[in-house]
Amino acid sequence: MDTKPWRERVRGEDALLEQLAALTSESAARRAAALAEGVAELGSVYAVANDIGKSWTAVDKSIKKHGKKKGPAGTGPDTTA
Repeated sequence: MDTKPWRERVRGEDALLEQLAALTSESAARRAAALAEGVAELGSVYAVANDIGKSWTAVDKSIKKHGKKKGPAGTGPDTTA
């Protein structure tokens, strides 16, 4: 039986974990954006939570934790031209 040395297997699993963490983070951000869109459409976090069968606190926390972060004032593009 040909098995890789344990160090090589650990390195491979570490790389996989890094990829999965990045994918999870990206997915959470997309989900939060979709939830925020639902809030804009339905009018409240509670309405979105009720519609998808989740608690309103779970929806609210997801939007706050993974939603787009606003940068410090003056760091975005100039839209006053």
